Amino acid sequence: MNILISNDHAGTELKKEIVDYIEAKGHSVKNYGDDSGESVDYPDFIHPLAKQVSVNNEQTGIIICGSGNGVSMVANKYNGVRAAICWNKELASLSRQHNNANVLSLPARFLSTKEAIEIVDVFLTTEFEGGRHERRVNKINK
Repeated sequence: MNILISNDHAGTELKKEIVDYIEAKGHSVKNYGDDSGESVDYPDFIHPLAKQVSVNNEQTGIIICGSGNGVSMVANKYNGVRAAICWNKELASLSRQHNNANVLSLPARFLSTKEAIEIVDVFLTTEFEGGRHERRVNKINK
């Protein structure tokens, strides 16, 4: 699996831990995010990832900022992107099962590294249920 990842300054350290985890699981990661930790404007780092997911809906993305809100707002502007803010494993599972989320948005200031990695693991391994949910997901981009 090829996973896209991006972040602002609030998510730099958490991103490094997540990338290490994902690569240890045998997946490749394309980094669009900030690596400096210096204050940056999150849209500058999220637009390129969201554009790639929009062009290829088979892509999976992870985006990180302090609250998860700003990066999610940017990503969800793109057709075909379904970014879900998740702060626990249950939300990550439901975002995949019911909403076919293709981008995971993490609130770095509200999660431990252990919690974030558990959420990432659930997000990456949970399948979309389809059925009645597919009808609803198909109505998102009208």
